[in-house]
Amino acid sequence: MSAFGAGLAIWLLGAGMCHSAAVLNVLCGVDEAWCAAMQAAYEQQSGRKIDMMRKSTGEILDEIRAGRGDPVVDVWWGGTGDTHLQAAAEGLLAPYTPDNAADLLPWARNFHSLSGGQSIGVYAGALGFAYNQDLLAARGLPAPTCWNDLTNPAYRGLIQIANPSSSGTAFTALATLIQLFGEDEAFAYLGRLDRNIAEYTKSGAAPVKAAARGETLIGISFIHDAVTQKQAGSPLVIVAPCEGTGYEIGAVSLVRGARHLEEAQRFVAFALSPEGQATGAAAGQNQVPANARAALPLAAPDISLIRMVDYDFATFGSPDQRSRLLRRFANEIRLIN
Repeated sequence: MSAFGAGLAIWLLGAGMCHSAAVLNVLCGVDEAWCAAMQAAYEQQSGRKIDMMRKSTGEILDEIRAGRGDPVVDVWWGGTGDTHLQAAAEGLLAPYTPDNAADLLPWARNFHSLSGGQSIGVYAGALGFAYNQDLLAARGLPAPTCWNDLTNPAYRGLIQIANPSSSGTAFTALATLIQLFGEDEAFAYLGRLDRNIAEYTKSGAAPVKAAARGETLIGISFIHDAVTQKQAGSPLVIVAPCEGTGYEIGAVSLVRGARHLEEAQRFVAFALSPEGQATGAAAGQNQVPANARAALPLAAPDISLIRMVDYDFATFGSPDQRSRLLRRFANEIRLIN
């Protein structure tokens, strides 16, 4: 390459980097279809282009940690709230109260207060599991209805759950079991369950997607993710476990030191508006929206009918607690790279 060509290439690279730096950067912790729908809706509403990338909740937290002091990411949208709380406790997020906060349901506003104003609830959903009824019938297996049923040796190698190090869904499951059974008994349970686990996935929704495709019998995930697969025609039976279960408050947060603060604030306000909340249902998602004026997706689970634990977001949103529990999981259950 000539000196001129090399110089031109460097100039073009620099120009591309400058262009990227001028665009709002959003990390998205929900399903890929919802990420795309939100990006399209915001760009149409605002007339501005944004960069949005979908990652698992644990990966997002790691990326924001890596950018401390000089962040590339402006907004963290979606993903389990306890992980947002961990980021807030580590000083990685910026306080912000959008003008439409008064339109939000009490659980979303309470989450905002719990985070010290650094994160706000954007949707909610209950944890559970789903099984492929065609596979169940073909194998002549009993139908599971409880957490304890999943340790039945008949399900050996037939269950998937995500990796709690990368997935907020799986960390919610870990925290849920501790709150249901106590920590030591929860880890004893996880040891028994591990014998039946075929794969620990990266994404929290991957297990029910695999069950929907017939690649595994049972997937542990949020119920709304299973509902989406069932709506698409898969032979899933969705279970809210008999012992009770936990739930998530999915959140949205501004990253401390965001380069595009005003644009980031506009994005958060849009994500919490009825128009922004409607992008979930438009993308086939079934979470309960945070805005009281937003329409509830027709297939959204009625979480008032599900036996819930009183989920302790303050405890399980602690960085020290998360790190300790993940170390214990790695040491006692399965070391996951």
